[in-house]
Amino acid sequence: MAQITDKDVLNALSRVMDPELKKDLVSLNMIQDIQINEGEVVFTLVLTTPACPLKNYLQKAAQDAVMAVEGVTSVKVNITANVSGQHSQTEDKIVLPIKNSIAVSSGKGGVGKSTVAVNLAIALAQSGAKVGLLDADIYGPNIPTMMGVDTLPPVKDKKIIPAEAYGVKVISIGFLVKEGQPLIWRGPLLHSTIRQFLVDVNWGDLDYLIIDLPPGTGDVQLSVAQNLNLTGGLVVTLPQKVSTDDAYRGLEMFRKLNVPIIGVIENMSYFELEDGSKVDIFGSGGGKELANKADVPFLGQIPLEPAIREGGDNGKPIIISNPNSPAAMVLNDIACSVAGKISQIVLQGQS
Repeated sequence: MAQITDKDVLNALSRVMDPELKKDLVSLNMIQDIQINEGEVVFTLVLTTPACPLKNYLQKAAQDAVMAVEGVTSVKVNITANVSGQHSQTEDKIVLPIKNSIAVSSGKGGVGKSTVAVNLAIALAQSGAKVGLLDADIYGPNIPTMMGVDTLPPVKDKKIIPAEAYGVKVISIGFLVKEGQPLIWRGPLLHSTIRQFLVDVNWGDLDYLIIDLPPGTGDVQLSVAQNLNLTGGLVVTLPQKVSTDDAYRGLEMFRKLNVPIIGVIENMSYFELEDGSKVDIFGSGGGKELANKADVPFLGQIPLEPAIREGGDNGKPIIISNPNSPAAMVLNDIACSVAGKISQIVLQGQS
């Protein structure tokens, strides 16, 4: 019997394609630590994100490919992840040890943008990623309430230390002003505050920084895009036309700022009754129509559930308080899709 070599294993794995990244596992440098003991083969599959939506598929495809090699009697595939990140930096942007920064936008208020940002951050952290959440909604900083934190740790080495909840590092202007205090700020002060939240905060090494933008297309959005090399933007909308019209403006804002669009998320899509029937309180299909019109991915529909509001008010987001609810499961799926889309954007930027 011919001896099995690393080359045999790699040849087999070079025929396994990642359906999202459109390249084979070997070309993507996803195979490491090949060990061969007679007919037993062990190797590590390095995913581009721990939230990889195709993890189980890729593991089985890799195992089957190597099992087909002559002389192989068993295959063990270990799984790990090394989050892909942007390598290019522009001179006028802040350089931070953050692999990917994701802006969450909405054209108008009240669509659940912050709810999506919070649950997305927690879902990515639960997958094993290192995640930060920046509340850039200066005029309506709800993130501390939704994450159940109200104070920052003491400053250390002249750096602001983020609060932490559910494995996510959190910064918000809400930590620095009295409850209920209105912020009547002009553009320059907004710009310097956003910059301070980036430069003067010890974020540490992050795989993902989720940035909750205020509604609309104003100074804060411009300031974030001017200061950071954003990996991509998410647009949150309700199904109704009034919301999708405004969301389209937010989407076009990303395009004008040269920020790749990760996709559209439709929130409060329907309310499910006890008999299983669905009521379209805010209309239906608007998010998908918006995505089709803009030729960007549609990432999912989040149902309207009272537990989402309760979780936000109580500081226990639904992905924590009721992880098996339909909304939490959709949010988890969306987080996996976002992680996969980011890997695609990063790979495209490297090629």
